[in-house]
Amino acid sequence: MPEIQVRPAIVTDLSALMAIDHSCQTDYVWQMDVQHEDGQIGAIFREIRLPRSVSVLYPRPVSALSESWSRRSGMLVAVISGQAVGYVRTNDAILPRTAWLTDIVVAPRFRRQGIASTLMLAAQSWAVQRKDHRALLEMPSKNNPAIRLAQKQGYEFCGYNDQYYETQDIALFFGRSIR
Repeated sequence: MPEIQVRPAIVTDLSALMAIDHSCQTDYVWQMDVQHEDGQIGAIFREIRLPRSVSVLYPRPVSALSESWSRRSGMLVAVISGQAVGYVRTNDAILPRTAWLTDIVVAPRFRRQGIASTLMLAAQSWAVQRKDHRALLEMPSKNNPAIRLAQKQGYEFCGYNDQYYETQDIALFFGRSIR
């Protein structure tokens, strides 16, 4: 496989990045059960196997990428043989000393080749250079490939937000120290 280069995004990357199929396939989802008892509320997530593979749509409008890319602190692009094949968006203005990583996207034909991991590591290096001490990943509860990637990279579940996305999907948050 050719070498993966990661660099900051430039305006001319946007059309290629927006053309990437942002959906994913999964056989599993994280299901949330909320329990109410006297004086306490609890949420339990459990991974369940679906009866068949499903396509999970991207939780944000891809068309908004061009409008919002400059409002992020950073956006890194993975390039192979001169072609943009994936990206990660970063923001370190949400929580103190924390890099918020969102939208880790890789073109389908390049998935499962280490590109998302390379993007995550590059985003963590970006964050360390900016004096961040923690990285936080956000993903829909239906995106099991992203959940598995986060766990593989040493991220631990640290919270959720119900109806977070425009699609009303649950956002899961995974974090880790990056010092």
